[in-house]
This record gives sequence, structure tokens and C-alpha cells, in this order.
Amino acid sequence: MKYIIVLGDGMADYPIDEIGGKTPLEYADTPMMDALAEKSEIGQVHTIPEGMKPGSDTANLSVIGYDPKKYYTGRSPLEALSIGVPMKDTDIALRCNIVTVSDEEPEYKNKKILDHSSGEISTEEADQLIQAIQEAFGNEMFHFYTGTSYRHLLIWDKGEVVELTPPHDILTKTIGSYLPKEKLLAEMMEKSYDILNAHPVNLAREKAGLNKANSLWFWGAGTKPGLSDFEGKTGKKGVMISAVDLLKGIAVGAGLTNIIVDGADGTLETNYEGKAQAAVDALTKDGYDFAYIHVEAPDEMGHQGSLERKIKSIEYLDQRVIRLVKEGMDASGEDYRILVMPDHPTPLALRTHTSDPVPFMLYDSTKKNASHMWLYNEKDAVRSGVDFPSGTALMEHFLG
Repeated sequence: MKYIIVLGDGMADYPIDEIGGKTPLEYADTPMMDALAEKSEIGQVHTIPEGMKPGSDTANLSVIGYDPKKYYTGRSPLEALSIGVPMKDTDIALRCNIVTVSDEEPEYKNKKILDHSSGEISTEEADQLIQAIQEAFGNEMFHFYTGTSYRHLLIWDKGEVVELTPPHDILTKTIGSYLPKEKLLAEMMEKSYDILNAHPVNLAREKAGLNKANSLWFWGAGTKPGLSDFEGKTGKKGVMISAVDLLKGIAVGAGLTNIIVDGADGTLETNYEGKAQAAVDALTKDGYDFAYIHVEAPDEMGHQGSLERKIKSIEYLDQRVIRLVKEGMDASGEDYRILVMPDHPTPLALRTHTSDPVPFMLYDSTKKNASHMWLYNEKDAVRSGVDFPSGTALMEHFLG
């Protein structure tokens, strides 16, 4: 038996009047998911433990079978694993986003975050900006590392885990009351605006009508992580297929093999087909038992507040990932199970994550005669009456 998780990050949502009181998942044209749903187990699962924040870090740890209350030490340390940054026990890792802040207010504290992803800036452009930041602020205490797109890393030697606000939680809000209480961090963020706003990369972006990547934003502080080995825990040899450093870092920590797919970039235009084929090849040709296919686009569209693009991201997931994985696995003759789900909701109305339970669909190729009335969406997941208390419980059920 082969096992595949197709994770549509942030795919779940709330009913939206504009599309007849349906959610994007319910409204989207998803013939493959509809066909699978007739012969699948449909239900909902609580991926965020009570009292924890609904981040992609805690949620994906939960989905992959690691109880966040036991294993979570912060988001950035997982991303450090992905980038290959060695962490000492005394190091603190912080996510270092490059965001777009408004530029008409003279004082930094009065500015607003307009875009948490700086128009999904390319890694090549962002690397130039991070190099400028390292030259300005890098020393024995602080070291900056380039990640992917707008997502980067700060290692703070002998630092402390401080309370910080994710930038996607405060889009369009005045930043003053959300700045770090730690003076050194707040000062670097303010000074970064002067460095980045006039940087040649941003002047070129402005000329091209693109959002400037004109300020650092620190969040997600944490200490060195220590995940147990996935194969040792489950008996399954696995791969991770994602464009996001967080997921790659979870893979490194769990001993999963990261498969890098050309053109996979975490955006709406990512290489969906390449991800699907990489998973099929790993399972049918390379001797792996488990594949985790992570698609970031629905979450990004939720943060952007774009209904049209979130629907499109779900339709792409259906036809350009799930359909191709099913066809490839059917052609191989292998028995397999596919678990389709989000990690958390990213409702368009809020443009940030919530802790609500999420719908899942579990298809087993060996169960030919199963049939029921449920489709795969949030409403039918509730109606089905199937409710798992945690991602770890669902993973145990999935691996059987």
C-alpha cells in the first residue's frame, strides 16, 4: 500500500454571499474530487490543538502526525532546517519576511502593511535585499539568511523567544502597536525601511508597477527543534514535495526526503504537474511508501483576499495534482490511499488563519464498492458525522 497526502494549504473557508452562500471549495469546479468523494471517507478534523495559534507550522506538524504540543518549538527553527542553517542550543530563529508597507507616512510606526508577500517577490530579487540587510545589520549577534520569495530567516545568537505578530494577521492595519517590544528588533525593522525602500531592486519594481519589498517584519521566533524520525515512527519511507521552506524544514527534521521540483514556487502559477509526477515517481519507481504534496496557493490567495484566484487554486489542485496522481497510481497497479485536506482555513473574509476544523477526504483504491451521498466540502464534512480530534489521530487512521 502506498500513501499520499495532498495538502491544499488554507483551502477551507466560510460561506460567501457572492457565490450563493457556498465556500470556495464547494463552489469550485472539481470533477476529480467529486468523483473520488463518492467512494471516499468524508469528515472533519481538528488540526490546531486548543490554546495554540493556527499557523501552518502547528497545523502541518499535526497533519503529518507530530503532536504540536510535544514537538513545536517555533516556526522559524523549522525553516532553518530547510535552508541548512545549523542552530546552536542557544540560538533563536526568527522568520524575517520582506513586506510592503505604505510610504506616505513620515513615521515608521504610522505605516501600514499593504502586502505580506511583497507581490510574491522572486527569490533572486529578495536575495539582493537580504544581502543588503546582512551588510547593514549582520554581526556576531545577528545573521540573516535568504529563504524563498518573501520568506527569510534571522538567527539571533543568545536571543530570547519574544512575542511577535505575523504580518498576514494585520494587513492594512497601522503597525505601531504590533512592533516588537524588544528594542533591537524594532530598531532593525524601522531602519530596514530606509535601506530597502530606495534599493535599486525596489526602484525597478516600482517602475514596473509592482509592490516594493520595503521593510523587514520579524515573527515566528523559536528554539532548535527535535522531531522524531518519520520512518522509525511509522515504518513508512517518505518524501516531501513543497516549495515552502517551512514544509521542507519539517521534512528535514522528520527524516523525509525533500524532492525539489523545477518551477514549484508557492504561487498560483506553481508547477502543479511537476509536483504530481514527482510523487508518482517516488512511490512507483523509487521505493518510497509515503508522499506529502503541499500546495501553498490557496493559502496565499486567502491572504490576498482574492475569491477568483482562491477558487482557481482549488480547481488547479483538482485537475493538475489530484487527477494526475490518481491516474499515475492507477496505471502503476499499486494499491494506494489518498488523503486530501487543508492544514487550516484561511477565510477570505479575514485574510488570516483560523482554528476551525477542516474537511478531509480519504480515498482507498482497494475499496471499489463504497458509495454515499457526501461531496468533499466543509458542509458535507460536518454532515457526515465523522470528526477526528487531532491531525495525529487522522494520520494514525490513514496509515492504518
